[in-house]
Amino acid sequence: MNKNLWLLILSQIFAFTAAPVTVFLSGIIGSQFSPIKLLATLPMALSIVGIAIFAIFAAKVMSVIGRRAGFIFASVGSSLSALLASYSIIIESFILFNLANFLLGAGVAFSHQYRFAAVETVSKEMAPKAISIILLAGIGSAFIGPNVANITKEILAEHLYAGSYIALAALTLTSTIFLLFYKDGHKRNHVNKKISRSYLELISQPRFLQALIASAFAYAVMSFLMTATPISMHVMEKISLTKTGLVIQLHIAAMFLPSLITGNLIKKFGHSKIMYVGVMLFSVTILTSLFEQNFFNYLIALIFLGLGWNFLFISGTSLLVLSYREEEKFKAQGFNDLIVYSVQAVASLSAGIFISLTSWKTMNLVCVVFLIIIIISTLRADFKEQK
Repeated sequence: MNKNLWLLILSQIFAFTAAPVTVFLSGIIGSQFSPIKLLATLPMALSIVGIAIFAIFAAKVMSVIGRRAGFIFASVGSSLSALLASYSIIIESFILFNLANFLLGAGVAFSHQYRFAAVETVSKEMAPKAISIILLAGIGSAFIGPNVANITKEILAEHLYAGSYIALAALTLTSTIFLLFYKDGHKRNHVNKKISRSYLELISQPRFLQALIASAFAYAVMSFLMTATPISMHVMEKISLTKTGLVIQLHIAAMFLPSLITGNLIKKFGHSKIMYVGVMLFSVTILTSLFEQNFFNYLIALIFLGLGWNFLFISGTSLLVLSYREEEKFKAQGFNDLIVYSVQAVASLSAGIFISLTSWKTMNLVCVVFLIIIIISTLRADFKEQK
C-alpha cells in the first residue's frame, strides 16, 4: 500500500458511485417514463453500451494525457451527465434520460481503468492483490451511492429522484480532490506498430483468451441477472423499494468484499482454480431460481451472483496483465474492456426483453451456457500450457 494506491482507492470510491446508482434507479425510472414496457431497462443497458463504446477511447486518452488527467476529465464529465439525468427527470424526457445514462456509462469506462492504474503502482507479482484492493473500494461506492440517492430523492418534491442525480453529480466530482495529489508517472506511450502484435495475435494466446472470456462472461451473467432484478422484484413481485435496494446493495458488496482474500487465493491456488470456484458460486444463483421468488431467495441469489463475479473477474483481469507486453498495455487493456463491456451491454439490453417475455427462472437457466464456455476456455488453456 503506497500513497498513489491510497489516492486511487479514495478517488475510485466516489467516481464509481455512478454505477450502483444507475443499477438502483435507472430501471425504476425507466419503467415510469418508458412508453413501451419492454424498454424499461433501456437506460441501464445504454449505460453499459456507453462503457463498451468508450472502453478503447478511455485507454487511448490515458495513453496520451496520462492517468490523472484522464480520471479528472471523466469525473467532470460524469458530474455533468448526472445533472443532465436530473434535468431529464424534471421535464419527464425518457430520451434525454437515456442519453444521460449513456454518458454516465462513458464516465464509468474511465473508472474501470483504475484497476490497471493500481497494477502500475506495484510489481506484476502483486497485481492480483492490487486489483483486489482497488475493487474493494467498490463497497464504499455501493453503500454511498444508493444511500445518498435514496436520501436525496425527494429534495425536489415534485420530481422524485431528480435530487438523487444532483447528489450523484456532487459525488462523482469529489473524486477530483484526491486526484490532485496523485503522482502520475506517465510517459507518452509510443508503440512500434511493426513490433506490437495484432489483436488477432493477442487473442490467439490461450491464456489471454481465457482471461478475456472469464471477465466477459462473468460480467454477462452478472449484468443479465442484476439488470432484471429491480424489475422482477419491485415491479413484478411487488417487493418494496427498500428491500429491493437492500438486495442490490448487498449484491454489490458481495461483488467487492471478497477482494480482501481473492488476491491471496489466486496467488496460492492459481487463476484457473479460482475461476472454477467462480463458476460454482454462479451455479448457486441459478439453482436458487428454481424455488419461489421471494425476498430471501432474491437475496441469496444476488449475493452468490456477486461472489461469483468477484472470483472470475479478478482472476481474469490479473491473468490478462500477465498476457501482454509492457508496450502493448493500453492496446490490450482497451481491447479487453471493449469486448468485456460489449458482451455486458448485449446481456443488459436483452435482460428487459427476457424478464418481460419469459421468467426469472428461465433467465437463470440461460446463463448455464456462459458457465460452460468459461469452463471450456479454462480447460483448453490449462491443457495447452501442459503440452
